[in-house]
Amino acid sequence: MIPLRDSVKSQKAPYVNWILIALNIYVFIKEFLMPQDMLNSFFYSFGLVPKNIVEIFISGNIFQPEIITFVTAMFLHGGWLHLLGNMLFLWVFGDNVEDRLGHFRYLIFYIATGIIGSIAHIMADPLSVAPVIGASGAVAGVLGAYMITFPKARVLTLVPIVFFFTLAEIPAVVFLILWFVLQIFSSFASLGGGAESVAWWAHIGGFLFGIVLIKTIAPKKISWYKS
Repeated sequence: MIPLRDSVKSQKAPYVNWILIALNIYVFIKEFLMPQDMLNSFFYSFGLVPKNIVEIFISGNIFQPEIITFVTAMFLHGGWLHLLGNMLFLWVFGDNVEDRLGHFRYLIFYIATGIIGSIAHIMADPLSVAPVIGASGAVAGVLGAYMITFPKARVLTLVPIVFFFTLAEIPAVVFLILWFVLQIFSSFASLGGGAESVAWWAHIGGFLFGIVLIKTIAPKKISWYKS
């Protein structure tokens, strides 16, 4: 299912969401212009490598340069579909979460859920030497927060039916629960082994932490939205 827009109007311009999207696109264009060998080195330098992070924590000295990859990895993507999928979800759902939290809290929320998503992936595959890249953990956190904050919103969705697509307005809570269930099924399906290129547990961890964090840091004053 592909979300196209939601029914909730933002009350303020989502500057942070726009900047995050622009940064992701900018970094991807820089990636696109790199030779393949340089790009591989770039991913290993700025992507998050679970085995390396585990070794850092075991050493007890967490103040090492590689810790910054928890953040830098969020702005790297492995292809156009990877980038566009994440940015579409962020565009549709992120503006309203920023509206609810405010600009600064939203930025902290985005980074925190991205980090927790990465930790969830590390816990699922601590010996992996494949770099983890992408905004998916943070975007999943945004989805979790949206589900809690705007459950009565509706999402205009492009729905595949066999060989065709149709448009349908789906309640946000239904859309996001279906999305989350798909992540769970995909994560367990990936346990069978083989080359797995999607960090499903980062999606799950980010989503669940987003649900918890939005309740913790959202302003106490309730804003009302027409949907």
